[in-house]
Amino acid sequence: MSEHATLAGIAAPLPLNNLDTDQIMPKQFLFGIDKSGLARGVLYDLRFDASGNAREDFALNKPEYAGARILVTGANFGCGSSREHAVWGLQQAGIDVVIAPSFGEIFYFNAQNNRLLLITLDEAIVATLTALVSDPATNRLTVDVEHQRVSTSDGTHYAFDLPPRQKRMFIEGLDMIGMTLADSEAIRAFEAKHEAAHPWMKIDLPKQRKTQAA
Repeated sequence: MSEHATLAGIAAPLPLNNLDTDQIMPKQFLFGIDKSGLARGVLYDLRFDASGNAREDFALNKPEYAGARILVTGANFGCGSSREHAVWGLQQAGIDVVIAPSFGEIFYFNAQNNRLLLITLDEAIVATLTALVSDPATNRLTVDVEHQRVSTSDGTHYAFDLPPRQKRMFIEGLDMIGMTLADSEAIRAFEAKHEAAHPWMKIDLPKQRKTQAA
């Protein structure tokens, strides 16, 4: 079985509804020209006060949640703007999975395409998981992507849905580009068949470049 088929680790509670992408990744951390260094900005205003001091009561600042790989949070997580940096930042901060009753639509697809696993569960189940991981003694969860279930430390399982394309991406360790390249033979076969049936649509790139250069 693929090493990506199971994700297990410490889960941190973040019981807040409507956490938008501006809160997940504040604007002052968006000035870079690449994806690096975004972990520092994740949930910054929740993690730190106005003086830059860590808020001791925030779960991700507590030693018992150090290295958390999973967030259990409230409804409509990732609403707001479409900034993909929110996804990249969470991943750079070590988050592999976010469990919530619902997600902002654009954030959902940005996350899935970047292999940040989002799991939608019933609100009552999320409340149960939140209570469970709020206790450091029971704050570990296991996510079985292959069988699509979340398991708690006491062995309880909760099933979740996952689109087949995204499931394959997670298990095979592929991003959107890798997923496309995995089907390169089928793409080439389609291209050859299409050009054979419609030869007037074929573009001769070397010839086109010479014409443009002239």
